[in-house]
Amino acid sequence: MTIFKAGLVGVTGYTGMELARLLCGHGGLELVRATSRSDAGRTLAQLFPGLAGLPVGGLTVSEPDVDDLARACELVFLAVPHGTAMDMAAALVERGVRVVDLSADFRIKDPATYAQWYGLEHRHPGLIADAVFGLPELYAPAIRTARLVANPGCYPTSAILGLHPALSRGLMEPDGLVIDSKSGATGAGRKAATGSLFCEVSDTFRAYNLGRHRHTPEIEQELSRVAGRDILVSFNTHLLPINRGILSTCYARLARPASLAEVHAAYEAAYADAPWVRVLPQGALPETKNVRGTMFCDIGLVVDPRTDRLIVVSCIDNLCRGASGQALANANLMLGLDVAEGLRLAPLVP
Repeated sequence: MTIFKAGLVGVTGYTGMELARLLCGHGGLELVRATSRSDAGRTLAQLFPGLAGLPVGGLTVSEPDVDDLARACELVFLAVPHGTAMDMAAALVERGVRVVDLSADFRIKDPATYAQWYGLEHRHPGLIADAVFGLPELYAPAIRTARLVANPGCYPTSAILGLHPALSRGLMEPDGLVIDSKSGATGAGRKAATGSLFCEVSDTFRAYNLGRHRHTPEIEQELSRVAGRDILVSFNTHLLPINRGILSTCYARLARPASLAEVHAAYEAAYADAPWVRVLPQGALPETKNVRGTMFCDIGLVVDPRTDRLIVVSCIDNLCRGASGQALANANLMLGLDVAEGLRLAPLVP
């Protein structure tokens, strides 16, 4: 197997940590650059003792430098906040380096919508059209030829995978869609913040950013593509007292009378060739513990004839499937590797 050289900008956040862990088991990608302004000069094993003795543990963290990354790497992962990624992505792509951007900077196709939701004018709007939305089940052919992949957000990954079959097959009404999502605390990132402290998260459960979460336009954009018309969603988020995991419960009106068996068969057919999407048996519902540390998206289905609703429950690991693992799958596709290389993962167990 050809070994490609990879760089990782922003290694000290949760998504950077997860990517470093996953790359330890990758046969076709060698991590040759890991960057952090605050921790340059230390090895990854010094930062994350769990990596000691593993292939990436001895790598010394460096300052982010576009020229150095372009000389050393064929592909670079950007695990930095929105606004920071766009300039570096543009500079790397210009130098012929493939980029997987884990920020939101290239997910939203309309620069005005991006500015509205993120409070920032996009400095490279011409590059947005080139960026491919990195959901492998939907866009694998385009990802394979992409220079720049916009890695989807964690919440949108769960919602889009959960609703795509029902919407594309005309089983649900596009209007009146409600998505109720809950995430573990790592979804807020590794920065120090009062709301993420242990005593603020443990033994409680709360909603946040109702009606204004920044992942809303991303979900609406992709579902609108499927429907062939504009869709508005009521997207509502909550913080769970757990480290990892997202569980999204989606409520839609049935477009016509349909049995659970019919809906279940449609979902199984839609994901027959998608090894990371597990449509659970009729009557079963997903749990976060069953997907921890994996690429799996577990989907459970309920048809409620009393209210004429389809209820879709979609469950992923926000760090792996919702961020770093998905970024690695996209990199595999971009480099012509097996999409599952480095991602044949069993669930993390206590």
